[in-house]
Amino acid sequence: MTATQITHAPRAARATRASRTAVTVAVALLLTAALTAPTARADPPGLTEDSTPPVRIDAHDPDLKMVQGAKLAPSKVLNIKSIVETDDGSERRQDTNDNVTFALQAEVLFDKDSAKLSPDALSRIGTIAAEIKKQNASSLRVFGFTDNLGSAGHGLVLSKDRANAVQRELAKDLGSSVTFEIRGYGEQYPIADNSSEAGRKKNRRVEVSFPRAS
Repeated sequence: MTATQITHAPRAARATRASRTAVTVAVALLLTAALTAPTARADPPGLTEDSTPPVRIDAHDPDLKMVQGAKLAPSKVLNIKSIVETDDGSERRQDTNDNVTFALQAEVLFDKDSAKLSPDALSRIGTIAAEIKKQNASSLRVFGFTDNLGSAGHGLVLSKDRANAVQRELAKDLGSSVTFEIRGYGEQYPIADNSSEAGRKKNRRVEVSFPRAS
């Protein structure tokens, strides 16, 4: 082995080790990014929106005057969503093509960690009941939600108890002709970031959904 060969061998070894280190660091960074990437937030559950077009469109109709070889995409009705919220965010109304959803923050309905309705809650629920009558809705969904503080099990129980409390009050105004679906989802389906109190306040809510009058 020549002197030149003895000099180059350690350099080659160092280059190999450096390359392996760079690869290891790159893999570690990729894994870290994957583990810390924010998860997609699921939409809150709601009544199914009908996207079926009211009129059948004939893709072969010559009046369409389509470019030769072009194909007509499947037709559907776009769901237009309108949201109106009070200045303090305590109440939100969402209208879509098929449904109306009222969301009331827990603070305007209950004391902290309680499922007993406050006096102010009764008038707010009465307003919702009046809109339900106006829409002639006969099936309602009452869902409770919490933030991510405390145990998940406690949140599920509390959210269900709060949904039950709102349902009982609605039933007083609406009578026995209306059917209810009642669920408590706890910290699932957040609509805001739970890392701040402002976000957690929005997530602590009860939602009432029902079909719009056609």
